[in-house]
Order: sequence, then C-alpha cells, then structure tokens
Amino acid sequence: MKMFQHPIPENEQERVLSLAEFDIDYSCMENNFKDLAHLAAKIAGTEISLVNLIDTFTQWTYSSYGLDGIVQNPREETVCQYTVSLSSTEEYFEVPDMSADDRFKGFPAVTGPPNLRYYFGVPLTTSEGSHIGSLCVMDHRLREQSPEKIELLKIVADEVVNRLKALKAIDGLKHKLDEVKETQKKVAHDIRGPIAGIVGLAAVIAEQGNNNNLDEVLEFITMIHKSGRSVLELADEILTEGKTPVLKNDEFNLLVFKEKLERLYLPQSMNKNITFQIYINEKNEHIPFIKNKLLQITGNLISNAMKFTPQDGTVTVNLDLEVDVGQYKLKIKVEDSGVGMDEDTINCIMEGKTATTNGTVGEKGYGFGLSLVKHLVNSLHGNFDIHSEIGNGTTFEITLIQSHH
Repeated sequence: MKMFQHPIPENEQERVLSLAEFDIDYSCMENNFKDLAHLAAKIAGTEISLVNLIDTFTQWTYSSYGLDGIVQNPREETVCQYTVSLSSTEEYFEVPDMSADDRFKGFPAVTGPPNLRYYFGVPLTTSEGSHIGSLCVMDHRLREQSPEKIELLKIVADEVVNRLKALKAIDGLKHKLDEVKETQKKVAHDIRGPIAGIVGLAAVIAEQGNNNNLDEVLEFITMIHKSGRSVLELADEILTEGKTPVLKNDEFNLLVFKEKLERLYLPQSMNKNITFQIYINEKNEHIPFIKNKLLQITGNLISNAMKFTPQDGTVTVNLDLEVDVGQYKLKIKVEDSGVGMDEDTINCIMEGKTATTNGTVGEKGYGFGLSLVKHLVNSLHGNFDIHSEIGNGTTFEITLIQSHH
C-alpha cells in the first residue's frame, strides 16, 4: 500500500495551542452540538454528519448524526486531517469518491460497513484563523454540494465555534461564581463573631428584664434575640456549605483525574496491545485541585508514549498530590517502554522546538505534542523533565504547585 505524507497545517503549533485554550474534557462531551450535526446532514442531504476536534495525535468526535460509537480515531487515519490542513484561501475539502482515492480507499469505513464514498468537510476556524477541527458530512452514495449549501454548512461550522466559545465563557463564569462563594464564606465569618456577641448580650439583658418586669424591654430584646439567631443560622448555613470537598467546575481530584485518563486513553492502548496502568496516591485521592490544562498536558504525554511504544509494551502513569502548608504539589509521571530518544531530541523539546520524528510501525510523529506540553507547563510555572535513552523507553515528569486556602 502506497504511503502518503500526512498533511500538517503550516500553523500547527498555533493550532494545537488554540485548541488547548478551550481546555475541552473529551471524556464527558455534552450533546450541545447534536442539533448542529443533524442540521448539517439535512443541509447536505447526507446520512452522516460529524463534529470533530483534532489535537496533536487524535481526532475526537464531539457530536455525531447517523453514526454511533465513534469517539476517537488516530489522526493519521482520518479524512478530516486534510480539512484542518486547508490554507486560509481554501474553504472546504471534498472527496467525491473515497473508494477511488488512493489516500482513503483502504480505510475500514470505505472497504467495509458503512461503505462510505462521499466526504465533504468544512474547517472549524477560530477568529485567529486556526482550524481546530471539522464539520464533515459523509454518505455511502456519491453526492455533490451546491454553492448555496456550501455557504450554509460554513454558517453551521461557525456556530459550532461560537458555541465552543460560549461553553468556555460559561465555565469562566462558574469559576467566578465559586470565587464569589468563597467571599461569602469570609463575610459569614466576619459577621458571625459580632452576631454571636449580640445574641449573648440579648440573653443577659432578657434575664435582667425578667427580674425587672420590663415588658417593653423584654419584647424588644426578644426581637433582637430572634433576628440575631436567624442571622447566626444563616451564617452557619453559608459556612457549612462546602465543608465536604465537593468538586467545583474547575476542579479534579486524583480519583476523577485517573478515571478520565482511563476513559480517554484505554482505547488507544487496547488498539495497540499496550499495557496501560495509572497509579494514584490513595491517601490524598479526594482532595480537590485546579484542573486547568491538566488533561491537555497529561493526554499529550500519554498519546506520545503510546505512539512510540511497540506492541506488547507498557505505559504507566503515576499521579501524586502532596499537601503542604498553603499549597499542593501535583506530580505527574508518564513512563513507557518505547523506542526512547537521544539527548538532541530532548534538548529540542526543552527549548520548545518541534523536531518531527517517526513513531513505531511507520507512524508519523507530530513533534508538536511535546512542545505543547512544555508550553502549557511553562504557562502554569511548573517543572518538566525528560529522562530517556535510545531503546530504553522514556520517563516524563511534571511538577505543578497550586496554592490552597
């Protein structure tokens, strides 16, 4: 079978950074795009429509119509890799008959069910011009799209990007709301002291009032006592809310982090017959920490390890959370039994350069995954270390420090 050079967008570095900025959790993608996928299929008159997001290694299907069960595919085994590689002057990528195209005729979905023939893809483009994914329509029959339909599909693709932005903004607002709740707790602490004093004072005066038969004073004091009690109860309510470490929208704990990574990357390991294990520090498994960019960082390391580890190899992840005064130290270690890398390659990555290398079984390496990790870890002021020897596997270690109240 003829080997084709996989297309890489000219701005691949900015593209993957742009997608990482959305901080999407591929393990729990909501049905926010079901209606748009359905609409795209209706416009194009096709049986199938997909909303796909493409990172360094993987195509993640965010939403689908007419095709169940697809969640992820290796990037190099997709048609949409060509759609995200379009230049700024190209508006769509069309394959009139996949079975007659040397690049795609060997794909399982073409040679077997659903026996796809027609493909039409529009890139999902950010306002900065990065193609972070694609809106594609497919059919087992040959089709073509009129200029009017193409314009409509571009509008649907724009709406997908707008919704992604809206979801990101909503997450930001939820985070701000959590900050407001923290402020409320502080206020509750501040009012609790004086109110407790008023209630105590009222009780003393009330007793004296009883002795002196001062009915009016007694009535007035009972009122103070009552309103003071209710404010005190309110303060208690605010303070007790969130005593248990319930995860907020912007938080993970080690247990949740592990579950998400297993859900996302076990399919990749099973596909290649690699033993994939994740270990966590069980002592601190329920303590919440900020999840910002952690899935992007760790996911890229795991995908990279899978790519450069041969069949029957191992990829192991260790997640540790150390609790210190005023701060948490999160340690992420990803080890593989893969091909390893030489000192020059390690230096390239550590300097943020993007040397492209080959994986195993003739896989094409997208050297951008590791430089993205380096960039994200730097943006979080963390440490990133690589230990490796040719033929002896690689160990990636990341340490991130987060403050806590």
